[in-house]
Amino acid sequence: MRRRTLTSPAVTYPVDLALDQWRMGQNRVIGDPDLADASDAVLYELRKRLGGVFYVAELADLYGEGTDWASEVVQRHAQGTDSSWAIDAAFSRYARQAADFAGGRMQRAGDDED
Repeated sequence: MRRRTLTSPAVTYPVDLALDQWRMGQNRVIGDPDLADASDAVLYELRKRLGGVFYVAELADLYGEGTDWASEVVQRHAQGTDSSWAIDAAFSRYARQAADFAGGRMQRAGDDED
């Protein structure tokens, strides 16, 4: 008898929405040393979680899975601050290192390269 395995379809976080949220966080962190330090700590953790080559969609999916881990990092470095801004800023900065991110925007299949 053959076993049937049920799997749920992968749910992805909308990349465009994520990029907009992350940019707002980056703008909010500018000029606030506490948030900037907390954002740096989250960025370090992101590097450990995703490593070398990654794509913006992978980063968005990680974001969509939840950022409780990142909130804990922020609170260790800047207790009492709005962790969402520091988290979004870190994701924004890390997105720029994605394999499919170029010139301040996500590079899509079929885009002409200069």
